[in-house]
Amino acid sequence: MLYELIGVVRPGNLAEVREIAKTTGNIVLNAGGVVRGITNWGVFHLPKPMRKHNATHNTGHYFVVRFDSSARTQHAVRRTLGLDPRMLRYSVVKMGGTLEELRSVVGEVQWNVDPDAKRD
Repeated sequence: MLYELIGVVRPGNLAEVREIAKTTGNIVLNAGGVVRGITNWGVFHLPKPMRKHNATHNTGHYFVVRFDSSARTQHAVRRTLGLDPRMLRYSVVKMGGTLEELRSVVGEVQWNVDPDAKRD
C-alpha cells in the first residue's frame, strides 16, 4: 500500500529534518518497503501556535515522504516519529491499495502547483 507522510519538525536545523527523513526511509527499507520520494517543503507558519516540550512554536519545517509498505511498517514509522522530541506534528495517509490506483503517483510532492501551468 502507498502511504504519504507529512511531517513538521521544529525549525532551525535542516540536519534534523534530513536525519528524521533518513530514519523514516530506513525503517521502510529495512522492512522490505519502497521509498518513492522525499520532498522538502521548507519552513512555514503553523496554522496556530503549538506548544511542545515547554516551548511555543509558530513555524515548522515541513517535509513529505511517499512510501510503499505494509500496515505494520507504517505503524512502526508512526511509533518512531511519535517518540522523537524534534517532531512537532505528523500525519500518515493511505493513498491507495491497488496497482491501478497508484500507477500514476509520483514520488515528488509539489507545493502550490498551478494546475494551468505547463509541465516539462
